Amino acid sequence: MRRTVDRTAGKVMSMREAVAAFVHDGDTVSLEGFTHLVPTAAGHEIIRQGRRDLTVVRMTADIVVDQMLAAGCVTRLVSSFVGNSSAGSLGELRRRIEHADPEPLAFEEYSHYGMVCRYLAGAQRLPFYPLRSYAGSDLPAVNPGIRQVVSPYPAADGGTERIHVVPPVNPDVTIVHAQRADRRGNTQIWGLTGVQAEAVYAAGKAVVVVEELVADEVVRSDPNRTLIPAHAVDAVVVCPRGAHPSFAQGYYDRDNAFYRSWSAISKDPARLRAWLAEWVYGTADHAEYVARLGEGFWAGLAVGEALSRPVNYGRRL
Repeated sequence: MRRTVDRTAGKVMSMREAVAAFVHDGDTVSLEGFTHLVPTAAGHEIIRQGRRDLTVVRMTADIVVDQMLAAGCVTRLVSSFVGNSSAGSLGELRRRIEHADPEPLAFEEYSHYGMVCRYLAGAQRLPFYPLRSYAGSDLPAVNPGIRQVVSPYPAADGGTERIHVVPPVNPDVTIVHAQRADRRGNTQIWGLTGVQAEAVYAAGKAVVVVEELVADEVVRSDPNRTLIPAHAVDAVVVCPRGAHPSFAQGYYDRDNAFYRSWSAISKDPARLRAWLAEWVYGTADHAEYVARLGEGFWAGLAVGEALSRPVNYGRRL
């Protein structure tokens, strides 16, 4: 269950402090962000701090998971998709699943919607969540976590209906990336969203990493953009460009060149470990990673303005 904290106290801390406080060896860690706002910098800090024996829950296990695997952080993966975002393979993940090289990876596979339902069950503290989309699928045959129950209600024809269910997932900590938050943790996201809110509510603790910290009045001026409210957040980390190589809508574009290069990097274990040595272990924090890439590089990912029209929420006269 979520621990009680003083929600009026300051929650802003560095990435190093947040990972040290909330991610421990053996934990189940959810890292969510669907193509957009991937919490890459958080994954890198977990690597720097040498966490071990983690279960990582991520709907779309991609480059950051491959990197955490190569660093020896992860022993179990729960996911509904693995791959390099339409740009190739994940070399380390394939070696571990296909050849147990250098050691095996326990892999628990669900459909996308199955993962959504697991988060919903976890967030609502339900024992399971029903769904119809496994009918005709091979997944129940390879994943014993996907089961069937008898509906307590009669089917339309008056007969008995059996339906698939998935168990809840309740991570020890969920980490998400977002565009902005205030000091209390009211977190705003726009553009492509995933299951960030559900993953936060399912977890015991929640760390939100943001591009910028804004004043309370900025959040209050557009409250419908607050996807995650303050009461669900334990820590706020300000980490500009912390989703790279994925993108943050309105801040920087997706680094497609990096995605295309990753298959070749991860295919060669020595080259992959050299990359980690230079770009993760060889940087003190994400700010140094950003600086090493250089402002010329970031200029190439710059985005222009595409402002939404103001909304009049109205107020009492």
